[in-house]
Amino acid sequence: MLKFRFQFLLFILALAVTGCAKRGSITGGLKDTIPPVMRSSSPENFSTNFDVKEIRITFDEYIKIKDVNKQLIVSPPMEYPPVITPTNASKYINIRIKDTLQPNTTYSFNFGSSIQDNNEGNPYQQFKYVFSTGTYIDSLEVSGTVKDAFNKDVENFVSVMLYEVDEKFTDSVVYKQNPRYITNTLDSLKTFKLENLKEGKYMLIAMKDYNNNFKFNANKDKIAFRKEYITVPSDSAYQLKLFNEIPSFKGQKPYQASGNRLVIPYEGNADKIEVALRNGNENLPIKLTKFPEKDSLQVWFQPIKPDSLGISIKKGSFDKEFFVRMKEFKKDTLSLTAIQKGTLHPRERFTINSTLPLADIDKAKINLMNKDSVAVPFTTEYDEFNQNLFVDFQREELQTYTMQLLPGSINSYLGTANDTLKYTLKTQAIKEYSTMNLTLLNVKQFPVIVELVTKKGDIIASQYSEVPKVDFEGLEPSTVFIRVIYDTNKNKVWDTGNYLQKLQPEEVIYKSVEYNLRPNWDYVDEVFDLSQ
Repeated sequence: MLKFRFQFLLFILALAVTGCAKRGSITGGLKDTIPPVMRSSSPENFSTNFDVKEIRITFDEYIKIKDVNKQLIVSPPMEYPPVITPTNASKYINIRIKDTLQPNTTYSFNFGSSIQDNNEGNPYQQFKYVFSTGTYIDSLEVSGTVKDAFNKDVENFVSVMLYEVDEKFTDSVVYKQNPRYITNTLDSLKTFKLENLKEGKYMLIAMKDYNNNFKFNANKDKIAFRKEYITVPSDSAYQLKLFNEIPSFKGQKPYQASGNRLVIPYEGNADKIEVALRNGNENLPIKLTKFPEKDSLQVWFQPIKPDSLGISIKKGSFDKEFFVRMKEFKKDTLSLTAIQKGTLHPRERFTINSTLPLADIDKAKINLMNKDSVAVPFTTEYDEFNQNLFVDFQREELQTYTMQLLPGSINSYLGTANDTLKYTLKTQAIKEYSTMNLTLLNVKQFPVIVELVTKKGDIIASQYSEVPKVDFEGLEPSTVFIRVIYDTNKNKVWDTGNYLQKLQPEEVIYKSVEYNLRPNWDYVDEVFDLSQ
């Protein structure tokens, strides 16, 4: 009897404890981090003598397909892409082959990270289905890295291709045909590996293929190439540098922009272009300037009222004449705008942009005063092509300068002049800026272009140097990298490459260290070893 009472009391106590327990939600256990795994396939992975049109691959759990059109790399490429189904969650996928398979060829379907488990999205990284229409699977490989020839970082999803070099091979194959083998850079390190290759001689190409058609569009795509053919098998690791070509010059049909201006859109480089404008048999005097932020030129002429104007454009092999039917348009007016407003930093030139080409600058009608009303000597320089007037003068820190342009001080190509204009500029204390004293080690050749650039590629400062010591002063606060360009042709700009001419871009080297430029900070004895 006592034993029964004791057990009953324990039961009541347990109920009390349970009733007083804090309510809560079930946590659900640990998060699933395990990717799906292939359980079987039909035909089997790595099959030989393959001759079917449909493949089924089964997994150990429900999976979903994500970005398969972007992620899936079929090598060799197929003219008609395979159809992947289903699009909803399933434990299998079907691959329906619509193309005619080549004989004695190893095919590889690399799904990248497109196959994921349905619940947590854990990807089945780099899953490959491989088969051969011949009696064996090709097993050779080629690997390497892809860089951008000019920018610090390279874009994602760069295609790396091999073209077989045989008796039918020509360099134009990149414009017309699919490669023999293809892979993609999917990781942040931009490494690549071409697998399941057969022995032979190949041309190695990398391409940022924006149209995803395996063909090189020189006006849009980036390309990288190895000048020498490679032989497979190979123990070498290859580095490819992507660049945009400058297409051959091509002038497009001009159009009328005002009563005194035509605009010529163009492709390529417009340096040393020859433009002639005529009204009937009469050649008209013109001025040629750059259209801001567009690949276009502006052709300026005195206002006339013809029915049409003939305009000839010549550069290199391009030689074409156009006719522009003229309409009643108002003529352009003169407007002068200061590029710098408020603060003028030490590395800047005070710049005034004009809406019209300028014909005359009367310095006697321009006054520059400091805050104490003391006249400050200045000089001017006019860049007609960009329609910029530069005003240079000796500046002091913590000073205010006022520039007044009296009427008629600036006269335009059309005979118009400015009204009274006033610009106010201030300078900051030197301590608001930083300096950098840089020494370059192991420079292969001079001259070099040394630049401080932001992560987005904006140039903060630039120096053209024929010596290993470079000093930067008056640097505004920012975060920068050091970029060095080997100026091989000594034209003071970076030159890109050309595939058909087998011309590689000029070499660009970045220092991996990021510099946080701070006010009143001197970076003394900085060293950049270009061999590392």
